[in-house]
Amino acid sequence: MLDRHLFEYAVIRVMPRVEREEFINVGIIVYCAKLKYLNATFHLSAERLKALNCQLELETIECNLNALVAICKGGKAAGPIGMLDLAGRFRWLTATRSTVVQCSKVHPGFCVDPEDTLNKLMEELVL
Repeated sequence: MLDRHLFEYAVIRVMPRVEREEFINVGIIVYCAKLKYLNATFHLSAERLKALNCQLELETIECNLNALVAICKGGKAAGPIGMLDLAGRFRWLTATRSTVVQCSKVHPGFCVDPEDTLNKLMEELVL
């Protein structure tokens, strides 16, 4: 029987106009403490984002999303936050913010393979 592990995830959202509270799901962050796993992936659809705000700077948003992925990987290249332990990085990434790029509330679940779970959640909630 395959071992199932507790994991947590959050949906990465782009909220072009924070005051309107409209958003588009663009990515997923998955954290599994037992397997020492933290990763994020994203997909930007310029067409969908421009429908909510045609003045968005997509390059800036993509840069911010790439920073989230780098923080998941950790290390000096990800700056001071990248030096935190996995749990600290996940909590920092999913903290409540009032910015264009933000995360949903954290949701728990059980998985066998967190990478597979990341891909499934991406397919179901973003693509």
